[in-house]
Amino acid sequence: MIGRDIPFPMLSDRGGHIGELYGVYDEESGTEVRGRFIIDPDGIIQAMEVLTPPVGRNVSEALRQINAFQYVRKTNGKEVTPSGWKPGKRTLKPGIDLVGKVWENWNVKEAFED
Repeated sequence: MIGRDIPFPMLSDRGGHIGELYGVYDEESGTEVRGRFIIDPDGIIQAMEVLTPPVGRNVSEALRQINAFQYVRKTNGKEVTPSGWKPGKRTLKPGIDLVGKVWENWNVKEAFED
């Protein structure tokens, strides 16, 4: 049957109650704008992306961000991930020595290589 082979749980928000909480419910149309929220195990929103229907989302970028948030959490914030970071790539150590010097410590080309 169509729609039964989805490999992850789906939910419906009839009435837009959840959408209202997250600011993505359009009351006029009775629909929700596409939104992606990364919520950590403590229930804190770490990232969000809201797009209008004509523009698709990038699932690879969402997964990359989830990996990055999980890595930072695993290190208790002792390491952070620069833009474009992927598992196995160099991280940064936050601190006063890094302020204003991110570009000296991070190689843009290296970050986006596979």
